[in-house]
Amino acid sequence: MTSVLLKVSNLSKSYGERRAVDAVSFQVQAGQTVGLIGPNGAGKSSTVSMICGLLRADSGSVEMDGEAVTQGLSGAKRKIGFVPQDLALYDDLSARENLKLFAALYGIRGAQLKRRCDEVLALVNLLDRAGDKPATFSGGMKRRLNIAAALMHDPQLLILDEPTVGVDPQSRNAIFDTLEQLKAMGRSLIYTSHYMEEVERLADHIVIIDHGKVLADESPAALFRRLPAQAALRVELAAPAPAALLDGIGLLHGVGAVSAEGGTLDILLAHGEDALAVMGYLERQGCRALHFATAQTKLEDIFLNLTGRSLRD
Repeated sequence: MTSVLLKVSNLSKSYGERRAVDAVSFQVQAGQTVGLIGPNGAGKSSTVSMICGLLRADSGSVEMDGEAVTQGLSGAKRKIGFVPQDLALYDDLSARENLKLFAALYGIRGAQLKRRCDEVLALVNLLDRAGDKPATFSGGMKRRLNIAAALMHDPQLLILDEPTVGVDPQSRNAIFDTLEQLKAMGRSLIYTSHYMEEVERLADHIVIIDHGKVLADESPAALFRRLPAQAALRVELAAPAPAALLDGIGLLHGVGAVSAEGGTLDILLAHGEDALAVMGYLERQGCRALHFATAQTKLEDIFLNLTGRSLRD
């Protein structure tokens, strides 16, 4: 049976009259990757700051490997590595010197220090730039060095707060290569991101929060079962679709919602194979399809269904 590594219980935090985090609870199992997602201002950053002991909770508790995480020095905090959204690097020190500085906070020195620097630099693919200063690095390289710094004390749990903000696709892939290596090594991760495809690719378990409350705390498979539509079909017709055609499609087995804009039909389906019945019906009605495409329901669909589609500033 997998053991509970991190236990978050009823965490709450208010700023004046605004309740930023409202009784948030979830767990992280050993070796598990948890995706923590929510709109802007949902309470993600405040939650991870309290988990790391950087921010005092108004109420609730955090236990790491059975030990309480507090703001003071504790063995529990040493088991957590934190990669903040803002870069925590010194541009006038080399990459290796940056890592030595962070290692000194944990009493790492001597042969262990050199070995650990080489290990984490190799993991983030920066060993050949160990002597260079971050001022000469790209944004993606700085992000990878930030991850290396958080790994210097070999934590059991690594928490990453929006680690790919402002990086190019190649750098994002390099960061993901590193995180997937850590997963393969059995490291536990908490990953917060605005990019649904990142969480969908990486997470074994997903926690969705909004207005400081947990809206979902489930496996990806369980989340997808929340939506009646598991797939979608888009069809571009040679002519605009009459209302009677839309009504007929809506009566087909497995069809959820049907919408049309000109000759383009968007149809939600219970299962991907239900698209065959729709295409057969269109053919029998004499409708000529110029193009069609199917797609599976994505995490973004579930996220928007739970949190709403209104723009958040």
